[in-house]
Amino acid sequence: MKNLAKSKVGVIVASNFRTSRVFSSHHIDFCCGGGISLEEACTRNNVDLDRVLEELEATFQTPDTMNYQELDLDKLIDTIVSMHHSYVWATVPALRAYLEKLCTVHGDRHPELHSVNDLFAKGSQALLDHMTKEEQILFPYIKAMVQAKAKEFPLSKPHFGDIENPIQMMEQEHEEEGFRFRQIAELTGGYECPPDGCQTYKVAYAMLKEFEEDLHKHIHLENNILFPEARKLFREFSFSNS
Repeated sequence: MKNLAKSKVGVIVASNFRTSRVFSSHHIDFCCGGGISLEEACTRNNVDLDRVLEELEATFQTPDTMNYQELDLDKLIDTIVSMHHSYVWATVPALRAYLEKLCTVHGDRHPELHSVNDLFAKGSQALLDHMTKEEQILFPYIKAMVQAKAKEFPLSKPHFGDIENPIQMMEQEHEEEGFRFRQIAELTGGYECPPDGCQTYKVAYAMLKEFEEDLHKHIHLENNILFPEARKLFREFSFSNS
């Protein structure tokens, strides 16, 4: 990070495409205007260099290696929301904007971009709606079960009846998102930028690839760890007097 201020913006993005979101948030041009140093770019855009450096440092940090299976369910939920839900909320707007731009600039030569854009627009909106349901309905109830068990409190039967109902819905929606991204991966040739692709093209495809990889881990934590344990916990409660 010591010499990052003197590095060219375009070089920084080329070395780690995740930094594109930092530059976009500060309206720093990393594509056509990426030939200047970060320090100069911040000066031109009246942006605090130290703040940008801090955000870039956070972007470069190594992912955690925690054992998710050892987390209590409420802590696992917090981890899923902070790591994966937050990532989706932060990334979707930028990716949508990049794909729209690609369709406008490159859509005539690469008509598959329109299909990719349509799939991501529909899929990302469905995913945002999906996460909202989790955060407002399913996750709070799982946390309530954890607290009730720990403190030996009585627990009311949820309005959705059996916990199997929302979990099966979430699992079905996970499957639908996985299918959409398999289509996107096929349309993009495994996220391979064509020879005539610009920097935005490269960044968009790299971000799509990262988005899919994050989605795979996100779904794994829910389908294979959170949901099975939530099912077990639900069966420990008796609702006969509810």
